[in-house]
Amino acid sequence: MRTLWRAERIWTGSQFVTGLLVEDDMIVATGDAETLAAQDISSTEQLPGALVVPGLHDAHIHAASLARMRTEVDVRGSADEHEAARRVGEFLAEHPGTGILWGAAWDANLWGGRVPHRSTLDAVTGDRPVALASADYHSLWVNSAALRLAGYDRDTTDPAGGRLERDADGELTGVLRETACTPLYDIAPDDADELPGLMALALDDLLAVGLTGITDIDHEDAHAAFRALHSRGELPLRVSKAIRHEDLPLALEQGRRTGEGDAFLRVGPLKLFADGALGSHTCHMTSTFAGTDHHGVPTLTPEQLRVYSELAVRAGIAVATHAIGDRASTEVIDAYEHVLDATGSDLRMRIEHAQHLQRTDLVRMAARGIVASMQPVHCTSDFGLVDTLLAGHDIVSYGWRSTLDAGVPLAFGSDAPVEDANPLVALHAAVTRQRPDGTPAGGWQPHERITMIEALAAHSRGAAHAAGWDDVGTLEPGMRADFIALDTDIIAAPEAAAEAHVLRTVVGGQTRFAR
Repeated sequence: MRTLWRAERIWTGSQFVTGLLVEDDMIVATGDAETLAAQDISSTEQLPGALVVPGLHDAHIHAASLARMRTEVDVRGSADEHEAARRVGEFLAEHPGTGILWGAAWDANLWGGRVPHRSTLDAVTGDRPVALASADYHSLWVNSAALRLAGYDRDTTDPAGGRLERDADGELTGVLRETACTPLYDIAPDDADELPGLMALALDDLLAVGLTGITDIDHEDAHAAFRALHSRGELPLRVSKAIRHEDLPLALEQGRRTGEGDAFLRVGPLKLFADGALGSHTCHMTSTFAGTDHHGVPTLTPEQLRVYSELAVRAGIAVATHAIGDRASTEVIDAYEHVLDATGSDLRMRIEHAQHLQRTDLVRMAARGIVASMQPVHCTSDFGLVDTLLAGHDIVSYGWRSTLDAGVPLAFGSDAPVEDANPLVALHAAVTRQRPDGTPAGGWQPHERITMIEALAAHSRGAAHAAGWDDVGTLEPGMRADFIALDTDIIAAPEAAAEAHVLRTVVGGQTRFAR
């Protein structure tokens, strides 16, 4: 079946046209719609008044976590820990049970930096374990029942790569940092039957904001849910499924290799963690956080980064390592250089987030083709923290212009549910360095802004390239027919991107969402 798609402005990734000729799931011709109409076609689809652009790929998302938000307590935006606890109490009253209650996303940076205490949760939770992820998902605030479940008490020492916060008396506050969260995260949710349905709802939401593909960073339960949906023909967008560090032995046993799969579900990279996050004050920095003697928390040693990366690469698995602090990124690049030299591999290695970098490391990344997998909304959420915590650091922060100018491959994503999954909000942040409300005036560090054409490329071709999808990301003949139609010409008016809406989302030539 050959369908002619017509619109006044279609951006292919390299030029504007008015027509796309699609046969089955592939683009076979582009150009002037009137000229294409003279060819043998089966049907015509009109997109009047719309801007059509390549489908957007989220290079870093946690789909299961996003899906589970429907069943968890939401404390995002709480004015203080007491308001957060009140929300927890109200949720428990409406959803009684005995298992661990999860929730998100408190932010102590909005509470004057005050670390919350387990006693505040204890007052409303009783003996039911409760664990609330911080806004950056790198800390947990838990009640006493959850501490007991994790096996923690006053005498427990900090784990490698993590920290148990304590009060002035040496008692546990109930705030766990980085690897200290692992015992609770290792308690698998009892929702294997429910998760595919929740995921289907979440994927529909992603289609509605213009995503035609994702690289998912969640655990094996998410992998099972994707496979369940795919087996029923209900996977509506393309998924590259990453392998978590703790799941590497299983992946090796099963012989998984990055890129294996079909047109909708493929094996992604190994996900490692080199450090924490800025919001939790645990990203690993070369210099100390302003006014402290603290450099952050490295979660893997340089030797571990090399060993795990080489183990994966020799098995045909690419590596994507979380690194937010500049020191963490330096150590990841060191590990990648060692592995690429030792193996001669051409796998696409990635640094996830790459928020704060040394300029010399941008040169090293470009030389090796290491992808900077970045999330523009992290910048507009966190620039106040950068100004406060990283004052005086000689680094590039959220440096999209510097990254592109250095020749580093750039891929955009959201890190949802840490940030909004809507890529149009991310595109707005990338080109304005402002929040949707227009602050700060002129943009934060505006010299790092990029153009909308560049931002679209990072969120389509760049993100797809990072995932190994070489047949999506542009609207050229021979590419898969993944595209979206917008009600606003965000190329002509990039400042309007955050308020734009998706009219149509097409994956493989099929409409998956229509407004």
